[in-house]
Amino acid sequence: MRVREAIRADVPALGDLFNALILTTTVAWRDQVATSEEMFTWFRAQRRAGLPVLVAEHDGNVVGYACWSSFRGGDRFPGYRHTVEHTVHVDELHHGCGVGRTLLTALIEEARRRKVHVMVAGIDADNDGSIAFHRALGFIESARMPEVGRKFDRWLDLVLMQLVVR
Repeated sequence: MRVREAIRADVPALGDLFNALILTTTVAWRDQVATSEEMFTWFRAQRRAGLPVLVAEHDGNVVGYACWSSFRGGDRFPGYRHTVEHTVHVDELHHGCGVGRTLLTALIEEARRRKVHVMVAGIDADNDGSIAFHRALGFIESARMPEVGRKFDRWLDLVLMQLVVR
């Protein structure tokens, strides 16, 4: 497996990874899958903003990706400019194989290089696996926000975890 910067040709695979659990889980709090157009628009915006999108490639296939975006509005609230919120998506067949750990470790290294101070993860409170995964990489729980989301006709709690990048 190798980690590299994503290229435009990777966007369909990124869309597949992003959409994989939307319709069946509360991993992502949205009701509809992302369209191809939405994914290409997102990718162009990431590039224009200089934000990283890393992919894990195994046997020539993209099996995961990690990226970050601004936290709490970006340029509108410059006090947060040293904090980012990340996301990691891994192909279900590669869960537990170290793909997520490798990607997030590489993303944290990129954050260090860019002098990011804090990396935030927003996680559905029922996603014990993701909470444990982040804890194992040094993230600490900093907030638990009851009933701030809704999906599948039920209220969802959000866990915020953070890593002070050194």
